[in-house]
Amino acid sequence: MIFNYLIYSFVFLLGLCIGSFLNCFIYRLEENKTMAGRSFCPQCKHTLSWLDLFPVFSFIFLGGKCRYCHKKISIQYLLAELATGGIFLAVFFAVGKNTVFMSVFSFINILFLFYIASVLIIIFIYDLKHYIIPDKVLFPAIIICLIYDLINWQNILNDFWAVLAGAGFFLAIFLFSKGKWMGFGDVKLAVLMGLLLGFPNILVALFLAFFFGAIIGIILMAFDKKGLKSEIPFGPFLIIGTFTALLYGNQIIQWYLNFFQI
Repeated sequence: MIFNYLIYSFVFLLGLCIGSFLNCFIYRLEENKTMAGRSFCPQCKHTLSWLDLFPVFSFIFLGGKCRYCHKKISIQYLLAELATGGIFLAVFFAVGKNTVFMSVFSFINILFLFYIASVLIIIFIYDLKHYIIPDKVLFPAIIICLIYDLINWQNILNDFWAVLAGAGFFLAIFLFSKGKWMGFGDVKLAVLMGLLLGFPNILVALFLAFFFGAIIGIILMAFDKKGLKSEIPFGPFLIIGTFTALLYGNQIIQWYLNFFQI
């Protein structure tokens, strides 16, 4: 029991560290910079010391401000680290909690899911801030996911139907509205979703994405934050739906079937 808690703590701390890296990656992607070189403050450009680089703890210890210029650090950094730690833990708890002494394939599967989770977090933040789904992150993830599915060839037909259902649906909306209702980035993101989730979990993800998107849209309009013609990035809702379907898709489908006694 104690050993399991140590493993869970390690996974959460790993997620915090990866979340810190993702923040750095997102910033350098925004600024079109390479990942070479040491981390620095986005405001004053001062190189950060090792005391400034502890995920979560440095943010709290510094009071959310840069040690050197004393300007506020975006809350994004704290939230991204905590979210990555929580998602890593949720993935491990759902997939690997009973396989502490896991096989090589199970270990590779968890690493694959950690990678995909990191990609989805990057897309979530980037699309939320810039209304763009970066191809530099999305295309490599699609290729890796496709290779992974080809190795796991038993589900390849299932994944093909999921890609056709998700990407085909969004492509039809994109073409019909001439890009006004749906961006082409969402079409490409649906390809990744289909390869990752398969059928019918892709339907769960799409339903939840539209459900949460509608709720948030109504709330924003109720508080006069957005109008009917305002743009709201849909990528974050697709990613919320993807994470939910990935972790709980089978349970949701089973609950649905039992509820309607199908």
